[in-house]
Amino acid sequence: MIRPEYVPDLFPHWSTIPIRFRDLDPLNHVNNAIFSTYYEEARIDFIRQVPVLKQQIRSEYSFVLVNLHIDFIKPAEYPGELLVGSGIKSIGNTSITSFQAIFHSGSKALVSVAEASGVWFNLEKQRPSRIPHFEGQDKFILDATLFE
Repeated sequence: MIRPEYVPDLFPHWSTIPIRFRDLDPLNHVNNAIFSTYYEEARIDFIRQVPVLKQQIRSEYSFVLVNLHIDFIKPAEYPGELLVGSGIKSIGNTSITSFQAIFHSGSKALVSVAEASGVWFNLEKQRPSRIPHFEGQDKFILDATLFE
């Protein structure tokens, strides 16, 4: 998986997440399982920026996580904040693959990268559903040259 340098306009969406004391392992690093939660929080924050997806989540739709791959690069330590960049790597009829990266807020050092695939899911029908096209969709898609 790629390991990007911090560039503010690299990702279309950024979330700031505080490192909480309860997130630590016995070595005073953020426990590896917590990274999944950080990425999830950032993906939910990202979805809330897209009005049509936000609206449909209120009416019986959700993304169902299908796959999550995380690379751990550097430890994250308490106290501090993390910056999580999020963007869409690819989009299909019913699925989206996201790419995300976590950086230390102060030093901008890369801590972790992740790729997640999710399916837009109709909770009432219990089946995948077509992802609605939304205005400005292209601005959320990452530059393909990033992955070459």
